[in-house]
Amino acid sequence: MNRAVIDVRLADYRNAAHARALVALLDAYARDPAGGGTPLEPHVLAGLPEALAARPQAFTVLAYDGEQPVGLVNCIEGFSTFACKPLVNVHDVVVLQSHRGQRVTQRMLARVEQEARARGACKLTLEVLSGNQSALRAYEREGFANYQLDPAFGSAMFLQKKL
Repeated sequence: MNRAVIDVRLADYRNAAHARALVALLDAYARDPAGGGTPLEPHVLAGLPEALAARPQAFTVLAYDGEQPVGLVNCIEGFSTFACKPLVNVHDVVVLQSHRGQRVTQRMLARVEQEARARGACKLTLEVLSGNQSALRAYEREGFANYQLDPAFGSAMFLQKKL
């Protein structure tokens, strides 16, 4: 594949083509073992673009190979109390199997960083499964690393509590 044909852009959630790309790519990720291996629920597929459009702190970067959507990064703006500035959490990263290993993630993360800087963000954050070595390598190439405040307390961990 010629890497020059990959077009990376911010999604417009109210654009029908972008909305279709968003849910199709996210559903492909959800069906992948790395995404849990389960398709998205119909209400998620139907409602996600509108729900994201209602949240000004959310943005999505889409990657296209010609007219075909091949990747996405969903981001949610948060806030760093220590820096008193916004931060951007990279919430989902998807690249279709057909385009993995072609630096699509690198291109999308560069666009995410551009948007985060425009929003005055102090940092990007993300979570990744420890067994997803290819994703870890991609993120490390882009400057992501484990963080700690004091080595005596170890590295930060991502935890969840479902409600």
